[in-house]
Formats: sequence, C-alpha cells, structure tokens
Amino acid sequence: METVERLIRSTQELLWERGYVGTSPKAIQRVAEAGQGSMYHHFTGKADLARVAIERSGAELRAAAEEQLGAEGTATERIGNYLGREREVLRGCRIGRLAADPDVVADPLLRAPVAETFEWLRIRLAEVVADGKRTGEFPESLDPERTAATIAAVLQGGYVLARAAGSPEPFELAVQGLTDLLGAK
Repeated sequence: METVERLIRSTQELLWERGYVGTSPKAIQRVAEAGQGSMYHHFTGKADLARVAIERSGAELRAAAEEQLGAEGTATERIGNYLGREREVLRGCRIGRLAADPDVVADPLLRAPVAETFEWLRIRLAEVVADGKRTGEFPESLDPERTAATIAAVLQGGYVLARAAGSPEPFELAVQGLTDLLGAK
C-alpha cells in the first residue's frame, strides 16, 4: 500500500477511535508507518489529512448503504436490508461519531463532508420511501423526507445508546422497532 493510502487509512481509523483531538500527527505517522516528511509532502497538515480521511469515510459509507438501497427488491426489503446490515455497533458510526466531535463541528472544512454524507443518506432513503409509496407498500400519508430523517436518527441514536450501555442490544431494539413500524422484514 502506498504511503499516502496508509496515511489516509490510519487517519480514518484514528478519527473513528479517538476523535480529532486524540488523533495527533505523531499517532497517524506511527500507525501508517510513515515519516513526518512523507505526511507533510502529501498533506499540508493534520486538518488537510483529516478532511481527506473524512471524505473517504463518507464515500465508503455511501457505497455500503447503496449496496442495500440500490439493490433489487421492494422498497421495504431494501430498507430492511439496510437497517439489518452488519455494523460495528459498539464502535459507533464513523461519520456519526464525527458529528459529535466539537473540533470537527467547529471547522467548516471538516464538518462539510460529514454534513454532505448525512444529506446524501437522507435523500437516498427518501427516494426509496417514495418508491415504496408509488408501489403501494407505504401509505400515501407517509412523508418520504420525514421518514428518511427518522431512519437516519434511529440508527445514529441506536449507536449512541449501544455505546452508552456497552451492549449492541439498544441498537438492535431501536432498529427492530423501526423495522416493525415500516413493515420491513
């Protein structure tokens, strides 16, 4: 793996594990097995590297979600598969954890890829819900945008509850409750 790729991957992992403040340039270099010169040859500094890593995490989250949301099947099945996919629940969401990081939220350049990822997710979920309305799976009264926001909020809240409890059970209960409400299998 090239040095630049190791730097990005290492930063993604450290941001997920430690947050922005806990991700020092020295820690990135150590995990990436790269020297300071290599890091600063490819990136202007920690914030630049963190932005690229957050953008990458967002792209990976979108690709993983699209596997279920863009697959064949009914809207109910696609949403159910998205909700039920394998996740590292106790680590939290790579992007959601950054939304709670004060240093990321305070920096418009770091916050932008987080916000863009969640906006994409809400739009994509709303499209699937709208598909379900067109096919008669969901009632006409169901608002796709509000439902999409609810799905995203339940997942993110489920991560928080699971981490607080030290158990995936609260996440699983929240997802199952939403699945029951939507009629997804």
